Amino acid sequence: MRRTSASLVAGALVAAVAWASSPSTSAIALEPSAGVADLTQDINKILSDSRLTIARAGVVVKSAATGEELYSTDAGKQLIPASNTKLFTSAAAAETLGLDYRFPTTVLSAGRKIGSALTGDLVLRGTGDPTMLAEDYDALAAKVAAAGVKLVTGKLVADDTWFDSTRLGSDWAWDDETAYYAAPISALTAAPDRDYDAGSVIVSVAADGDKVKVSTTPETDYLKIVNKATVGSSTDVLIERQHNSRTVVITGTVADPYQEWVAVDDATAYASSLFRKALDKHGVRVLGPTVTGAAPSGAAELAKHESMPLSELLVPFLKLSNNIHAEILTKAMGRKVSGQGTWAAGLKVATDFAKANGVQVINMRDGSGLSRRDGFSPGSIAQLLTAVRGKPWFKTWYEALPVAGNAERFVGGTLRSRMRNTPAAGNVHAKTGSLTGVTSLSGYVTSAEGEPLIFSIMLNQFLSGSPKDIEDKIAIRLAQFSRTATVDAVPQLRQAATDAPDLECSWLKPAEC
Repeated sequence: MRRTSASLVAGALVAAVAWASSPSTSAIALEPSAGVADLTQDINKILSDSRLTIARAGVVVKSAATGEELYSTDAGKQLIPASNTKLFTSAAAAETLGLDYRFPTTVLSAGRKIGSALTGDLVLRGTGDPTMLAEDYDALAAKVAAAGVKLVTGKLVADDTWFDSTRLGSDWAWDDETAYYAAPISALTAAPDRDYDAGSVIVSVAADGDKVKVSTTPETDYLKIVNKATVGSSTDVLIERQHNSRTVVITGTVADPYQEWVAVDDATAYASSLFRKALDKHGVRVLGPTVTGAAPSGAAELAKHESMPLSELLVPFLKLSNNIHAEILTKAMGRKVSGQGTWAAGLKVATDFAKANGVQVINMRDGSGLSRRDGFSPGSIAQLLTAVRGKPWFKTWYEALPVAGNAERFVGGTLRSRMRNTPAAGNVHAKTGSLTGVTSLSGYVTSAEGEPLIFSIMLNQFLSGSPKDIEDKIAIRLAQFSRTATVDAVPQLRQAATDAPDLECSWLKPAEC
């Protein structure tokens, strides 16, 4: 017996309210019903896929209403989570920093103002705002000019001391250094657009007659462009920053416009170059060079910009799986709790939060999941997902998770092309995770009877193409779950396979997936 699509939608609507209001409950021992037995049989069949023969698979499904464990295999095994790590980082940030938390960026006067001249240094001080755009630095420069400053006799000091000087995660792969998803972490940074990929620049190429035209977003002379590309009959172009330098080399052929997101070598130097250029535009001349250092005590504030609150930042962070947001929030937590804007301090905050909420198997090496030394068990992830349901910030956090099958980019996020036209579409709220040989999906789904469920699926060490369709099949089966009705689900699930990529959708710019 199957439920109608209308009843499925109604059940999902009822459960959506339940997700936002029902507290977590302790486990209740119940005899497995026929529906649970069917679910176990179906998930086992899905996991018997030949692609997983040599792989490791851990899966946990729990009832959020009763705490009952409905399915479990290798629930306690430590596996690589990839971007499921962001579940822990984002939840700890919501708890520690609060949803109203904002990142201020300020301009300070470290000298005396005589007429239109500032006899001393001008300081640009950041606290890690990953949403700063070139236009925001321009607005700060305009405020400095409006304050009557036309000449700075000293230096432009870039104060990024809110965080430490360690820019890259200790476990990150060296060949990711120029990739925008592994950009340097700094208290002063800039993003090229409203995806807020801080620490990167968009480099665009297009055929212009018999030459290849190169442009950047934002416009900047910070990068040195070496254009070796030629106009051709097809676009086969490589845009790559050379290791430990500002030089971007472009090779290959260009027929159609193409763009690439490129990480800068030094986020602080890049951001301060944007600000210095904006000062010049607004008629503020700085005689001295740009240097890094701490603002002196007693420096007076000339201008200030504040980011959107964390409640809003969670949307691009979680929907698009933004690594840089995760690492900045990690260091921000460390700064708030211990006065140290370091990975070590921030990861201790996130780990302590997880353990305080019942998580047992946890090894956090970064905030984003880019490290292959991160380790969680499916049971630990399910425990976190259960515990946070009782938090006052849960509704905002839950709504920031990607939503299966919703094509709107800032709703569906990394799940926008998955599980479309299935009972899971518009129902599953979950975090994706992807590295080579690693995929994970953990979150919430409402059953066919309106019962809220929690699940974690972690697949490691596969050598095939991405088995994300296996995750989708399990999630769809959970959306069809009924304790009382028999569901002929597996044949339908075979039609739900997706051509999902090996990496997060957001990591494959500019392609949509």
